Formats: sequence, structure tokens, C-alpha cells
Amino acid sequence: MAESIRLEVVTPEQAVIDEDAQIVVAPGSLGEFGVLIGHTPFLTSLKVGTLYYKDVNGDERHLFVSGGFAEALPDKVTVLAESAERRRDIDAERAKAAMERATERLEKKDENIDYVRAQAALDRAMHRLKLLGTIK
Repeated sequence: MAESIRLEVVTPEQAVIDEDAQIVVAPGSLGEFGVLIGHTPFLTSLKVGTLYYKDVNGDERHLFVSGGFAEALPDKVTVLAESAERRRDIDAERAKAAMERATERLEKKDENIDYVRAQAALDRAMHRLKLLGTIK
């Protein structure tokens, strides 16, 4: 077995992941990045998207992250996310309802609607549903 890197994913509410991984790939704000053991240290912001990693058995694991920051060290990746959910914890019906609400808001021509917030809500819902394989 190859050496592993420690992955910690933490939100303000809970520790979501704390395990060893072979590789970690995350949605950086400047593009997707991957981290292996011995990586050069860096700090970056994250955008909404899917973080995936291979566990020590080689199984690929996925989770949704909604922004935040990632710190890569030679032996550890720490993700501080606004929110993070394992695929199995995503509520598909809730995500579909959020997507529908956001779409309705974006289609309205009302000056009282915060379009930036509605677009962000739509992005989060769509990424959750993509992770579940519900939409492409």
C-alpha cells in the first residue's frame, strides 16, 4: 500500500471526514486541484462543488462542499467548508425543492429579489443533484 495523506473536512457544525486517503481532489476557486503525500504546502479558497478522494483501500469517495478553504501540507489536507455532505447524506428531495425555488426566483422580474443569492442557491442545489446522479 502506498503512503497515505490525512484528510480532515470540517464545517462549523461538525467534523465530516477524518481519515487517511491516497489522493484528495477538491474544487479550488482557481480550478480543481489534487494532493498526494509529500505535496508542497499551500492554502486556497474553495468554490461550490465535489471533493473526492480515494480511501486507503482504493475506493473513491465523494462529498459536496459549499465553499470554504483548503490547506495542503505534505502529510495532511484540511478543508474548512461552509457546508459539506457525504453523498449518502444528501437529501435529494430537499435539493430538488431548493433548485425549483431558486429557478423561480431567477425567472421573476422583481427588484426585491437578490439574484446573486438565488444563483448561489441554484448552484448548490445543482451540484448536490449532480453528485447524486439525478441531473447531468
